[in-house]
Amino acid sequence: MNVVDRLLQYVKFDTQSDELTNMTPSTPGQMIFARHLEKELHSMGLSDISLDDNGYLMATLPGNITDRKVPTIGFISHLDTSPDMSGHNVNPRIIESYDGHDIVLNAKEDIVLSPNQFPELLHYVGQPLIVTDGTTLLGADDKAGIAEIITAIDYLQQHPEIKHGDIRIAFNPDEEIGLGAHKFDVEKFGADWAYTMDGGEIGELEYENFNAAVARVTFIGRNVHPGYAKHKMINSMRVANQFAIMLPRWETPEHTEGYEGFYHLVGMEGTVEKTVLTYIIRDHDRDRFERRKKELEHLARKINKEYPNCCHIEIKDQYYNMREKIEPVMHIIDVAEQAMRDAGIDPKVVAIRGGTDGAQLSFKGLPCPNIFAGGLNFHGRYEFVPIPSMEKAVDVIVNIARLVGEGK
Repeated sequence: MNVVDRLLQYVKFDTQSDELTNMTPSTPGQMIFARHLEKELHSMGLSDISLDDNGYLMATLPGNITDRKVPTIGFISHLDTSPDMSGHNVNPRIIESYDGHDIVLNAKEDIVLSPNQFPELLHYVGQPLIVTDGTTLLGADDKAGIAEIITAIDYLQQHPEIKHGDIRIAFNPDEEIGLGAHKFDVEKFGADWAYTMDGGEIGELEYENFNAAVARVTFIGRNVHPGYAKHKMINSMRVANQFAIMLPRWETPEHTEGYEGFYHLVGMEGTVEKTVLTYIIRDHDRDRFERRKKELEHLARKINKEYPNCCHIEIKDQYYNMREKIEPVMHIIDVAEQAMRDAGIDPKVVAIRGGTDGAQLSFKGLPCPNIFAGGLNFHGRYEFVPIPSMEKAVDVIVNIARLVGEGK
């Protein structure tokens, strides 16, 4: 089975994660998919296959080098798809050769994938694409990564002339809700370093990501009959709005790019008596990240000077920039870059404007940069993946295994 056949099979599994269940995996579909993959890995004859009760699936392709010690490397992808859009009854379609024009995903609902809105489509003119039917996401994030890893392992099995050390693979749940690495047993995995196959466009290589925190800001008001409220009522919704507009207007996701951080209001719920604002805080630079958190606390104190004991703030760190853990072992980036060049790909080292399981794993002792899986427009109906990008990702995995085996 090739990488395309695998992806088309895998996206049929509904594996949306759900942050509200407080279970691991957060949804039963992820475990159903993991059991399917477990059977596939057994049929391939891999070793040390394990699937725990939390949905973490691991296996080993034994090395074929006996005269010297070779590092054990790993490749990781996640089982779940985004909660942002349905992954039920995914009905993918292959565009055999993209012509550069609009792609009608769903004529009945007038859903069109257009280069006018998504100009990156034009990078793939003449290539075969896998698209959705416009009613669900595709799930290439990250089932393309899973398909690529398993296809690469299959290729290495069929080509014993390629010398490599032990290769560990792992598929974990709940990456999309930020919990993919929480119960990942790094010691059990046993790799010297690993790569997540969870990036976007072909050539992307990432070892920097946001430092991240979530802030919950609660405003306590005082409700009084509006006809008699003068100097008595405190409308918590109005106070919350006052707080929100005190933050820098241009430091939001819609106004930032590259290494620019932001404050992002992701939730607002309130009445006169109580309002809660939920923010995520992001910055690549650790010092600026800390200053952003302090700014929120400073604004809370300003509110409380005007409305005593009205504003209460809780800030919780989520993850940190993996760069500080990767820089001491930069040879793992050198290997990935060379593997891409050997596959005819120009490496594009970029900073992730988000997070990755690899960041948390790096801080748990497993250095783990991120490599492209090929998909674009994740988390929605306009998601697509060029087939040659997936095929090149397979080549990159094989090349990494070869280069490490050669001692590069």
